[in-house]
Amino acid sequence: MRVTTAFSRLLRLGKGVLVKKVSFKADMVVVEVALRRRRLVCPECGYSTRARKDTRPENSVWRHLDLGTWRLELHCRRRRLVCPVHGARTEAVPFARPDSEFTRDFECLVAWLATRTDKTTIKRMLRIDWRTVGRIIKRVCDDELDPGRLDELFEIGIDEVSWKRQHNYLTLVADHQRRCVVWGTKGKGERAADRFYLELDPDPASVSPPPQPSASQPREAPEPAIMVPFGPCPTVPAGQGVAAAWLADGSELDPQLLARASKLRAVSMDMTGGYAAATRHHAPQATICIDPFHVVQLANQALDEVRRDYWNELRSLADPDAARRFKDARWALLKAPAKLTDKQATTLARLKAAGGEVWRAYTLKEAVRAIFQPGLSLEDVTILIDRLLSRLARSRLKPFTRLAKTIRKHRDGILAAIRLGINQGRTEALNNKVRLITRRAYGFHSADAALALIMLTCGPITLHLPHELHAPGITCVAQSRSLAGPFAVLRHLAPK
Repeated sequence: MRVTTAFSRLLRLGKGVLVKKVSFKADMVVVEVALRRRRLVCPECGYSTRARKDTRPENSVWRHLDLGTWRLELHCRRRRLVCPVHGARTEAVPFARPDSEFTRDFECLVAWLATRTDKTTIKRMLRIDWRTVGRIIKRVCDDELDPGRLDELFEIGIDEVSWKRQHNYLTLVADHQRRCVVWGTKGKGERAADRFYLELDPDPASVSPPPQPSASQPREAPEPAIMVPFGPCPTVPAGQGVAAAWLADGSELDPQLLARASKLRAVSMDMTGGYAAATRHHAPQATICIDPFHVVQLANQALDEVRRDYWNELRSLADPDAARRFKDARWALLKAPAKLTDKQATTLARLKAAGGEVWRAYTLKEAVRAIFQPGLSLEDVTILIDRLLSRLARSRLKPFTRLAKTIRKHRDGILAAIRLGINQGRTEALNNKVRLITRRAYGFHSADAALALIMLTCGPITLHLPHELHAPGITCVAQSRSLAGPFAVLRHLAPK
């Protein structure tokens, strides 16, 4: 077997790639390849043509997976074409992404390692620069992330997570059905939620028109098209739009029929007012669900506030030992009774015997927690929450009277979460993964870098190792994605 044939089978660079020559150097193997296909493909849009502008005078170089301890590089003399949209471009290759100096196999390995270890380890293992790891992560995320991931959203959760000190937050949107993060942005509150809904349904006036073909080379004849009554693009390729007979004469198609935000049935969130306001504005039909876990969390915070006030009162007395003895009571009050240690149970029994504001606050916290225990019906919870509001309002404890006002304000959202069985548990679990990513990476320089790694780890992306990528039946999203028109989402609405 020839060396070129052996390397052709070993590297698996794809159809139409011919290994011409293999050179062995001191610490490197150089494989020269050539493209056998006759049509040149634009790396930006996939436009193909037989016309060649010229050939680059120098070889293009890509880093491939190491061959043992040797660095392996691919060299190829590429041709250039004139794309009617993007102008002069160097032809695309099947084994590497556009504008990349690494092959797909190498980048898939880097992305897979990035979801499981820190960048310094990847840098030493693969012998690449620290910043190169971040650029590869961003490139793989942009390439593999399906643009149609926001099409079928029905039940989502919105929450913020801290990615950096000094109150730097990311807003993440999770799909409850697919159990993954589908969107993220820098910041929190109403503005961050508005950005999500605007990306879900962009304003047609804000969408830039498609780039015009270059005058130097005419486009090929377009496919037959039909007119549509709305949207930034006036035509839809035949077979991809709404049939003209579907609309009555003189009628117009309501854009809300195709608005993705109109499909949302439920949106779970905490009690941050900005997310609810944006949801009511952009998706008024969606039911806002307030997670009961956050209600119990607020009750714990109210109890802790009462405990701190009483501890500060004991510190002002002449007996310093009283405050010191009471200081250890925090976890005895905040933990569930079934999880108390023997020492904490003894401390809780002493507090019960002493009575006072601390014990009343503890009983109110336990009453809030008991309402949301599993096994209660919606009717039972409705009755109990109304009784609880009356009890909290008469408690004469300021933290709990504030809690009563908060629960009364979000009462419908809390009951909706119980009725639909939707909560923020899955979103909080994803947030824990995000915090782990942040700690493992020892921080990020930018929010975009953090979001790229979050989408790789918690998003709708299935990463494959190189040997899995070449296994039968495995196809990455970027390679199988079709270049459909902007109205491909209408295809399922056309009558059969």
